[in-house]
Amino acid sequence: MQTIDSVRYEKLIHLQSMGIAPFGSRYETTHSSKEVIEGFCEGNEIEVSIAGRVVSLREHGKSAFANLKDRDGKIQVYIRRDAANEDNFAVFCGLELGDFIGVKGKTFKTKTGEGTVLVEKFTFLSKSLRPMPKEWYGLKDIETRYRQRYVDLIVNDEVKETFITRSKVIRMIREFLDKKDFLEVETPMMQSMVGGATAKPFITHHNSLSMDLYLRIAPELYLKRLIVGGLERVYELNRNFRNEGISTRHNPEFTMLEVYQAYADYEDMMRLTEELVVHLCQNIKGSLQIEYQGQMLDFTPPWRRLTVYEAIENALGVKISGMQDIEVIASKQGRSVKELLDDVLDHKIEKELVQPTFVTNFPTVLSPLAKSMPDNQELTERFEFYISSQEIGNAYSELNDPIDQRKRFVEQDPDHVDEDFIRALEYGMPPCGGLGIGIDRLIMMLTDSASIRDVILFPQLKKEVM
Repeated sequence: MQTIDSVRYEKLIHLQSMGIAPFGSRYETTHSSKEVIEGFCEGNEIEVSIAGRVVSLREHGKSAFANLKDRDGKIQVYIRRDAANEDNFAVFCGLELGDFIGVKGKTFKTKTGEGTVLVEKFTFLSKSLRPMPKEWYGLKDIETRYRQRYVDLIVNDEVKETFITRSKVIRMIREFLDKKDFLEVETPMMQSMVGGATAKPFITHHNSLSMDLYLRIAPELYLKRLIVGGLERVYELNRNFRNEGISTRHNPEFTMLEVYQAYADYEDMMRLTEELVVHLCQNIKGSLQIEYQGQMLDFTPPWRRLTVYEAIENALGVKISGMQDIEVIASKQGRSVKELLDDVLDHKIEKELVQPTFVTNFPTVLSPLAKSMPDNQELTERFEFYISSQEIGNAYSELNDPIDQRKRFVEQDPDHVDEDFIRALEYGMPPCGGLGIGIDRLIMMLTDSASIRDVILFPQLKKEVM
């Protein structure tokens, strides 16, 4: 295990011997660095109280300069030996990169025109006991960046901007849906039955109830219970957990947006998806043409539409007129229809879908919760949408027939039928459209991030060997 820096620890002891608290208490600021800089633009010289982390320090005999970094940026501070007593000047010059201080003083401009605060008084707020990576030239090791996100945020400003953008996107999604009269709700994260998606769950145990529970893989079945209950437009920005692989597109814990609207169908969800993503592109990027990992993406509606059968024809080079053709191909390959479809969708079709594309009319065998098409029971009113060869979202006209739903649950897994959900449907659920969007993947697009780990503050990693 790494230990704290011995030189810094000795300085900590020295500060304490001088009666200086190296880990200070509350400090009241009057301005941020940005506000001080803006004050200079207005030609004002004012008294300020600021605080931040020391990111540079240089001594010039009888004076010293330091740059303090706060949430808005950096500001230069300046101290003179003749304006401070010897001890205070020595303490200031003994600061190390990473230390936090508070400064009170009057603003002025240097000969080079840089806005600066003349230090009249400074307060030690927190002693840094570990050196910053490469003296602020950056933190490049990807494993260290993910594991020590706190350091990554300190030294890489673009990382901080990514997560500021993430927060803006989530706030905009809420505002967008709220204006359309959707109600934000919360549903259980620990569930007695797994449902809403096909995935391997994390299992936990509740001692008082003496029962196993599952971290949710999706909130869908609970949200549709709310539609039954009369909450006609609901959404949830939810955390889901799936005990599966980790990759540049997958993290065991991730964020989804799920939206349900009574009296709507998958066509309404398609329009809602386009409108929402276009809204985000315009407000975050200022354009509907954005660059992602060297590719130019055009989000101008209407987006391309492609049926699953058309996508399979393009991928396999064979004519598909119905499920019987897919069954023949699967049989020849010694696979089930579901295995074949999953493979073709995930490994052949997906990589060809660079521009925003809706893939529609999924086979019923892949869609146990979606309503079948009126004229073809083999297919459902469902779509997935893709951007830059990644599935971003999934939606369908929700199955509201309790008899058909029970049949499909039994076919999927006869030992795990959610009887309460069936009971809810038996009370009657109106026609309904449902939509799920992977927030992390969407934010990858909006921040030009190559990996899902780049947009999750603390992605899951192997246990660190200390």
